[in-house]
Amino acid sequence: MAMQKNRLLVWSRRVLLIVVGLVLLAVAGGWLYLRGSLAQLDGLRHAVGMQTTASVARDAHGIPLISGGTRGDVAYATGYVHAQERFFQMDLLRRVAAGELAELFGERALPVDKAHRFHRFRARAQLAVQAMPAADRALLDRYVAGVNDGLHGLRFSPFEYALVGMSPRDWEPADTMLVIWAMYFDLQGNQEARELARGWFRDHASEEQRAFLAPTSTPWDAPLDAQNIAAAEMAIPAAPPAWWGKPKAADAPVVAKVAQAEFLNTIGSNNWAVSGARSDTGAAIVADDMHLGIQLPAIWYRAALQFPDGQGGQRRMVGVTLPGAPFIVVGSNGHVAWGFTNSYGDYVDLIALDSDPSKPGQVRTQAGWETPAVNEETILVKGAPAVKLAVRETSLGPIRESQGHSYAVHWTAHLPGAVNFNLGKLESADTLEQALAIAPTMGVPAQNFVGGDDKGNIGWTIAGPLPRRAVTGGVAATYPLSADDAAGVWQGWLAPADYPKVVNPGTGHVATANSRQLAGDGAQIIGDGGFDLGARTHQVRDDLAALGAKTDVKKVYAIGLDNRALFLSAWRERALAALDAKAVAGNAQRAEALALLKDSWDGKASVDSVGYRITRGFMYAVYDIVYENANAELAKIDPKSTMASVSARWPVVLAQLLDQQPAGWLPPQYADWQALQLAALDRVVADLTKDGQPLKAATWGQRNTATSAHPMAASIPLLGKYLRVPADQLPGDQHMPRVAGPNFGQSERLSVSPGHEEQGILNLPGGQSAHPLSPWFLDGRIDWLTGRESPLLPGPAAYTLTFVK
Repeated sequence: MAMQKNRLLVWSRRVLLIVVGLVLLAVAGGWLYLRGSLAQLDGLRHAVGMQTTASVARDAHGIPLISGGTRGDVAYATGYVHAQERFFQMDLLRRVAAGELAELFGERALPVDKAHRFHRFRARAQLAVQAMPAADRALLDRYVAGVNDGLHGLRFSPFEYALVGMSPRDWEPADTMLVIWAMYFDLQGNQEARELARGWFRDHASEEQRAFLAPTSTPWDAPLDAQNIAAAEMAIPAAPPAWWGKPKAADAPVVAKVAQAEFLNTIGSNNWAVSGARSDTGAAIVADDMHLGIQLPAIWYRAALQFPDGQGGQRRMVGVTLPGAPFIVVGSNGHVAWGFTNSYGDYVDLIALDSDPSKPGQVRTQAGWETPAVNEETILVKGAPAVKLAVRETSLGPIRESQGHSYAVHWTAHLPGAVNFNLGKLESADTLEQALAIAPTMGVPAQNFVGGDDKGNIGWTIAGPLPRRAVTGGVAATYPLSADDAAGVWQGWLAPADYPKVVNPGTGHVATANSRQLAGDGAQIIGDGGFDLGARTHQVRDDLAALGAKTDVKKVYAIGLDNRALFLSAWRERALAALDAKAVAGNAQRAEALALLKDSWDGKASVDSVGYRITRGFMYAVYDIVYENANAELAKIDPKSTMASVSARWPVVLAQLLDQQPAGWLPPQYADWQALQLAALDRVVADLTKDGQPLKAATWGQRNTATSAHPMAASIPLLGKYLRVPADQLPGDQHMPRVAGPNFGQSERLSVSPGHEEQGILNLPGGQSAHPLSPWFLDGRIDWLTGRESPLLPGPAAYTLTFVK
């Protein structure tokens, strides 16, 4: 018996050792696999199609100087580096645009795929490639060759593919065009939902009510061509719409909460320039911080590109690239520097289509009766049968059904020329004038283009295609249109010579931040596709003026770190006034809120400020109270349709109501306007203390904590923490230059004087590599968090990879 026990013990130990050994082998295998998917940094590689040689010289932070004897050789090397460091990111971008995510992620990705496949961008991308000029196509082909060689040059596929159980698909020329179309979704993808929301708003409010609730401008606007916009007085109508101030349903209790909109920081990007007359270098200074979703890896990849300029010299480009495309997107070419912000013009029209029983299968568009083409799209789904999607398309665009109506989605992104390689022409621009002439020809989502040159000139225009409307659209074009509305008739693209622009204003500076750009006639050309209310632009403009007669790159850069709560300060005063002695008597929570509004407030969106968080929550809680019913109705139309999408200027409207307190607009469930404001404050306090947390612990940083993660973080429960950023508390918010949210904010910060790039500053929220074992996975993030000034140019080479014939 004892012998049997000993044998059992021996075999148990052997089994345990075998299991442990297998686990260790699996861990070692996984480690070796991960190591095998790291980028090659040094060495010599022979590449088919090279005309000369190219090299990738990375500094200690992984930032490369990519140089070569021809532009095509540099494009090849850029593609190689992008693939080795960021291929999975590139794959997601092309799949997002084409509606092909379900092939990787299964049925959970089908809703996004169906919404995006509706636009048939892969088919459009194939046509765009076929239409490319020969020189652009040759450059694209070299970039694509570099991407595929870089992908196959890895010893193992990028680690993400092991997690999804698939092999990566080679890169195709059309995929680069899809990467650009992915930015159309990111920058203009909410305009369709906005038009639907405004259609409901038009049907449920009078013209007078609409003019007040959705004004075309406010005192916060800071146009480029005037000190302010001479807006008509925002007259308050005698009565509000029927839905105003009602709860979601007549018998539904009011739930203590803060508006979901508090957690949506969806409008962002700042850029500005100071003329050479005000700079210490005599050249312009250009700054840019594009606000996008913050994830891992960071959307941008830092690089410097160097190649012959065709005149016996060298052209050096420096800034950020978008993996999937061969160009510097924002940066400097040594003579001209530039940056972008989303322009929020009116680039989508929903055209209501007529039908007639006597014309079965036909619809009436602006061009008359037509039979829509039916395109059957096949969506591949991992682990499930493929899904068929029928897309009906008219001459105006695909047909969307909503609330019993059929609309043609007439979007600039659908038209030939929406995507091209003209951004690359900025490489050879020697003057601001040349850059401003190139900008309107670019095939990108229409952006505010701010640039400056080494001679000191500064200016603004729109980069990207603008529709040439048969008649000026104005406010009418922001609502769904009928087939008979001339405002919905587009006659191709607006000619570059007809684009509005502002050059060398007397102030010595220009700035944009997603709000209305112009006070004059040029505003009608751009239209209103959801402008921000202007608080950021206003603050940036005033910061620029405060720099004085002479300034430098560091001071211009620092404007992007301004987190003063100038816009919200008046809301704090309203909250303080509402919390008078009678309101706080016998109410300990209100008394504590009052004390924190006074004592835990430094006038900024600071991480340790409770007063800021209460103030912000108060504004959104008032929004909830008055728009709750409308938002419930809009959600039935589209999940993205809200009264905030109808007009981002709603805080100014609500501020006027609270200040003037018109009796006719007071919701009947409240005795007076103070009672409404106290109800809003009570909601905020209830929300911030709902888990038993003391109100004094509810700081802004507690809410505004970074949550960025790699897309595959949730797929590795034990190791997912290595694919997430630390839970850093972030200063800043949406209505100030330093825009910051848990996973939205300044995707880069750039400040540069062209010709003086050695003084330039650039930082990003993540590092160069998407690989968690790379030392550059989060390299540079601390600079971004703290605002520390990272050098724009790469440092001395620490690693060099060379490509030869």
